[in-house]
Amino acid sequence: MPLSEPYQAQLDALLQQRQTKAVQVQTLGNFQVWLAGQPITPKAWGREKTVQLFQFLVTARMRKALHKEQILDRLWGEDDDSHFKVALHGINKILEPDRKSHGETRFIARQGLAYQLKTDEMWIDAHAFEALVALGNQAIADNPSVAKKAYREAIQLYEGVYLPDRIYEDWCCDERERLQVLMLGATMTLAELMLHDNPAETIRLSQQAILVDVAWEDAYRLQMEAYFLKGNRPMAIKTYRQCAKVLEAEMGVEPLPETKKLYKKIMDA
Repeated sequence: MPLSEPYQAQLDALLQQRQTKAVQVQTLGNFQVWLAGQPITPKAWGREKTVQLFQFLVTARMRKALHKEQILDRLWGEDDDSHFKVALHGINKILEPDRKSHGETRFIARQGLAYQLKTDEMWIDAHAFEALVALGNQAIADNPSVAKKAYREAIQLYEGVYLPDRIYEDWCCDERERLQVLMLGATMTLAELMLHDNPAETIRLSQQAILVDVAWEDAYRLQMEAYFLKGNRPMAIKTYRQCAKVLEAEMGVEPLPETKKLYKKIMDA
């Protein structure tokens, strides 16, 4: 079997998972949950704390089970577990409306007073996004074609920031920033792969990265290269000047030496 074939198989499997899971969760750009293909409405969620607890468990999905007191402190800064009990009951009722009372739950594992989300039967966009980026990174040397497809699928999944309805909550800030960095890395890697074959696409991807982070210097530099390859020297120069202006305004710094070197090359051409 050629070395590249396992990567294609992995990509196919990742793309098929959404249809095979009982619960689908969108966290990027919006928050929405589907159960058996049907969206769970705000009315069905009921209490706001039920939504918050579910989102917290989604955010902590890769960590070991957290003690109830840890969850209360991180989520609401309180030690009254009545809200936790009500919210937990609400999640189980929503996701398993036909479950018998006191029966084992399918989606939340309990170990004493510690809780963790069971993700085996869940498709979570943030998790799928990260898996696609990782596959792209693994395949890039042996199968650039699959890597490009994986990055494209990942970028398509990233519809916006993580849990935008919790933008000011401390407990999800680290995850939001981590996913944004992954998004920028995937976008820029794909843009680099496209540079010589399709510089116009490199320009589009670079601009997309700048929309996510206006001070992402790598995006400006790659955009300059793409414009230069297309023979559009004025736009390459304009891009550098915009980069210098943004870096000064945002961070009070000048462009990196490699960016200045590229600018000099363009000016001397």
